[in-house]
This record gives sequence, structure tokens and C-alpha cells, in this order.
Amino acid sequence: MTAETNKINYAVGDRDLKYYIFDWDNNILHMPTCIHLERRTAIGEWVPHSVSTAVFSVIRSDTANYRPPDGSWENAFREFRDLDVDNENIFLRDTRTAIDRVVSGEEKAAPCFETFRTTLIEGRLFAIVTARGHGPDVIRKGVEYFISTVLTVEERKIMLGNLRGYIACFDPQQPISNDQDVLGYYLDHNKYHGVMSPEFRQRMGQPATASPNTETGKQFAIKDFVEHVIRISGERGLEKPISVGFSDDDEGNVIAVENYVRTALAKQFPAIKFVVYYTSDPETPSGRKVVVRGQLSLDLS
Repeated sequence: MTAETNKINYAVGDRDLKYYIFDWDNNILHMPTCIHLERRTAIGEWVPHSVSTAVFSVIRSDTANYRPPDGSWENAFREFRDLDVDNENIFLRDTRTAIDRVVSGEEKAAPCFETFRTTLIEGRLFAIVTARGHGPDVIRKGVEYFISTVLTVEERKIMLGNLRGYIACFDPQQPISNDQDVLGYYLDHNKYHGVMSPEFRQRMGQPATASPNTETGKQFAIKDFVEHVIRISGERGLEKPISVGFSDDDEGNVIAVENYVRTALAKQFPAIKFVVYYTSDPETPSGRKVVVRGQLSLDLS
């Protein structure tokens, strides 16, 4: 943020309450991070074999031909933890690389790249829920880089006007003046969950020695965000219907989330409309959409 703007968009006070949960890899960005495996050759030998997250989502159940090095999934996912390479966090390095490739036109954007961009410009609450093992501060810095690099100067001005409008309408006692404080206030209200991180697993009550489960972790994170936006809506006195969208490129995660929403969340939060997007179906580049309404069947479309 460079130029200060004091524009306030009061019209945001009349907006609907749509919130978003985004997976990161191959959903917002095509990250260059590799998963390190071993592959069985035609003669039965095991050789080192690194794959992208997109490939891994397809082969992860093929235990006859793929395995982690030394039987350790921590070794396989070592680049998905908070490590520094050349004095730079590996997640931030790969985020910068992925964004720069899109901005330069070298690579096509991931399915939810533009949706995430719009979410930021409109100043809507969101959660990043990724199977990675990064801490929330690191993931947030990745979002900050996205804002500073992807959004144009005019889009950042619109975003700040929307954010000032939200503060003026719903939290007028908040002492905020400059652009950095406005942006910080907004980012403080969002969630950044790396479900394999030590911080997140501790929050779930999982011992460090327990075998992690990304699907269970994502379910926990989704419920956490739903409770978060309900709490904020209640504190702000908002009585409008709430809609929560979840997007992921991994079919296994999407199926698990769909089932979780139908069997648990839709019953616990019957007034909320849940929308699940599977963003790795080649026949539907913008994502396969599944609407799971609560028991009140609110028409939020």
C-alpha cells in the first residue's frame, strides 16, 4: 500500500453475507512445490520420484507403486513445512514464483484465482484451508503478497474503500486511519489454516505422534470458520442469511467435505447455505458446484 485513500463505500452495509473457504494448491495457485516419493519401476526397484500436488491427488492411493522415502510421509512432504531456503520461507518463495508466472502471462491461472481476487477486492471474509504444514502467519504473508502483486492500484483503492465502509457500518468505534491499519484489520478477521502445522494439530487436540488426516483437519477448519463468521455476524447485529462456499481441487477432500456438510454442518447450522466446488474436473473448468442447503431451505441464489 502506497497511496493513502479515505474513500468510504457505505453501500457495503447492504450487501449479502457471502463468505469463502479456499484450498490453496491448484485452487488459487499452481504452486511449484514438489512431493518427494519413491516409485516402483518395471523391474521392481524403488527410485526417487517427485510429483506435483495435482499428480499426487491422483496417485496417492496407489500404494503398490508409490511410497514415501524411508516410509516417512514427513520426508515426502518436507517442502510443505515451514523451512527456509536461501533465507526465504519455502512457502513464500513458491507463492511468489506461482503468482509471478500468472501475472507475467507465463502460466494460466488456477480455477479460483479470480474468485479469490474478487473476494479480496470486495473485502469479504475468507479462510485459507490447506493440507500444508505452514503456520497462519506464513500463509497470511502469502495472501499479502497476492494483494500487493495481483491487485491493480485501482483495485486496491476499491478494496480499501469497501473495508472502510464495513468498519464505518459495523465497527464505527474502531480507531483506524491509514491504509495499512485498514488492511491489517481486515486480514486479522480472516483465517489461515495449514492443517498439518503443529499449531493447527495442537488446536485440534492431536498429539504430535498421531497420524495426521487432512480430510479430518479440513472439516475441523471449516467448522471453525463457520462458527467464526456466525460469531462476527452476531456481534455486528447482522440478521441476514449467510452463505459459505468451499472450493478444493482434490476429489477426496471434496467428497469428504460434502458428506460432512450434509451429515453434520447443515444440521448444526440449518440457516446457512453451503456451496461446495470441485475445481479439478476438466469438463467444468470453473468448478463443479454442489449446493447443500440447511433445513430452512433459504433461497440465497
